Amino acid sequence: MWDEMVDCEGLLCPLPVLKARKRLLAMARGEVLCVRATDAMARVDLPHFCGEAGHEYVACHEEGAVALHLIRRG
Repeated sequence: MWDEMVDCEGLLCPLPVLKARKRLLAMARGEVLCVRATDAMARVDLPHFCGEAGHEYVACHEEGAVALHLIRRG
């Protein structure tokens, strides 16, 4: 499961990454953020962002048109 969620449905790149970044800054190390996104580019951008920022991209689960991206705060 996750500790917090940010809803980015309908938002295009780079907004899902920017919203995830902002939320992660307020979270404790080790907590997991779920990013709900419909933009296909989030599947590329979020793992790249995690690698650059020191977070762990845990998984991506599909729920129809929505992808749930799980990120552990580094």
